Amino acid sequence: MVTALILSGGSGTRLGADIPKQYIKVYDRPVISYCIEQLSRHEKIDGIQIVAAPQWQETILGCLKQYDKNKKFCKFSTPGENRQLSIYNGLMDIRSYAGDSDIVMIHDAARPFLSAQMITDSLNAIQGHDGVLPVLSMTDTIYKSTDGRQISALINRSEVYAGQAPETFRLGKYYEANKRLFPDRIREIYGSTEPAVLAGLDVVMIPGDEQNMKITTQTDLEHVCERLRGYN
Repeated sequence: MVTALILSGGSGTRLGADIPKQYIKVYDRPVISYCIEQLSRHEKIDGIQIVAAPQWQETILGCLKQYDKNKKFCKFSTPGENRQLSIYNGLMDIRSYAGDSDIVMIHDAARPFLSAQMITDSLNAIQGHDGVLPVLSMTDTIYKSTDGRQISALINRSEVYAGQAPETFRLGKYYEANKRLFPDRIREIYGSTEPAVLAGLDVVMIPGDEQNMKITTQTDLEHVCERLRGYN
C-alpha cells in the first residue's frame, strides 16, 4: 500500500497573507487542490492522508469533492507544534490502516507542481531501499559563515544538494526513526529526511524537478500564478 501524506498544517507567515498559503485561491481553486488532484489520479497511490487544522478541513473537503476523482482520501491528522511533529501525527494515523512494510509519500500542500513522473520515479526508486529523496544540484558557489557576517569556508558544491518533496519512506522504519527523537530532538528537525538519516536508514537520492517549487514568499506565489495560467 502507498499512502500520500499531505502536509497542510502550516500558517505560511512568511508570505504575509491573511490565510495560509496552501488555501489561497489561484485561478479560483486553492493551491492544495493541485497536488490532491495529481495524487488522486496516480494509479500507484492507494490513499491520501492530510494534516490540517480543524478550521480548514471544510475547505479541503470541498477540494476533495471536486479533485479527488478516485476517492482516495482516508483521514485528517492533527497538526503538531512543528512540521516533523505534524508528520509524526500523520504516521501514527496511517499505521492504523497500513503495515510497516508499506510506503508513505510525504508532500507539501504548498507545492502545486508535483508531477506524475516524480511520483513514479520515487516509487520505483524505493525498491530495495528505506527511503527516497529528490534533490537538486547546487549551481551557485556555496559559502559557510559561522557568524552570518564573514565567510568562514568555501563548501564544495559538488557534494551539496537541495532536498525537495515528495519524500518517500518505508512506513515502519520511518515511524521508528521519528519515535527515537522524542521528547526533545524531534522539535529541532526541519527536513523530513533528517530523522531517517540520523537513524542510519538507507535513503537514496534521485533527480529532483526544478518546476516543483514550494510557495514561501509573495514572489513565489506570483511565479505560481504565472505558471498556472491556462492550467484549468
